[in-house]
Amino acid sequence: MKDHVTVGVDGSPESRAAARWAAQEAVLRQVPLRLVHAVDWPLDPVLPGLGRQDVDRWADQALSEAARELHGRHPDLEITIRCLTARPAAALAAEASDAGLLVLGSRGLGGLVGFVVGSVAMSTVVATDTPVVLVRVADDPDGQGTGSAAEVVVGVDIHEACDRVLAFAFEEADRRDCPLRAVHGWKMPAAYSYVPFFDPDNERDIGRSVTHMVGDMLLPWQHKFPDVDVSHNVFMGPAGEHLVRASQGAGLVVVGRHLRRSPLGAHLGTVAHAVLHHAAAPVAVIAHG
Repeated sequence: MKDHVTVGVDGSPESRAAARWAAQEAVLRQVPLRLVHAVDWPLDPVLPGLGRQDVDRWADQALSEAARELHGRHPDLEITIRCLTARPAAALAAEASDAGLLVLGSRGLGGLVGFVVGSVAMSTVVATDTPVVLVRVADDPDGQGTGSAAEVVVGVDIHEACDRVLAFAFEEADRRDCPLRAVHGWKMPAAYSYVPFFDPDNERDIGRSVTHMVGDMLLPWQHKFPDVDVSHNVFMGPAGEHLVRASQGAGLVVVGRHLRRSPLGAHLGTVAHAVLHHAAAPVAVIAHG
């Protein structure tokens, strides 16, 4: 079993919020926390015009300050630090390989909603099959880390085997002692667009059938986690939009991405992409399939 949480640290407000989130998550999981900073020498965009010794000194200081702050909040938490010389995305993906969770900071968009997912975060997310959580400063407005009582929201797809996604979501809800809400978006079969006189009863029948299928998908997990209060919502329309709506007030949104690679390389997927760029809560991206 992978036995620690890893978080990327670069001294920015976003990474400090991510570190606080990761520390509280490590406490919930009862595992150590690893703080990682990667210096892409000589082209580190955070520190232009500095010499190698200055860059190394700054990186050590950023890691040490983060560790001191987190030790003050969680005195019993085991914290280690690592400073690496490598491209950040590659270094973080490598560090994630033996972690149970990787946490990254991301800039927020317009108030409380949405992420600016930079190239490092995006490249890291698609380069690892370890679960990755993205956190904004807006997710930690009082500097206290993540709250554990707000519900976990998970996107489910009845057409895909998403056991890893559901396992992560149920485990998170269980350790946080909070409700879990599953969200599924569906659309009418393409053939219905050619029907001149559409019967609304067909839409209602399909909606009921899809709702039943979602319930069947969740049932084994409800038996495995009987203490988790589970609900599910089924909507007609894009899944990403409904997950973004459900993210308001949530403690965590969980989405999946396919491990399959396209000819152009790994990609995030339309639902995960929409949620990352518009959600109002931390987002966990779980590779599956």
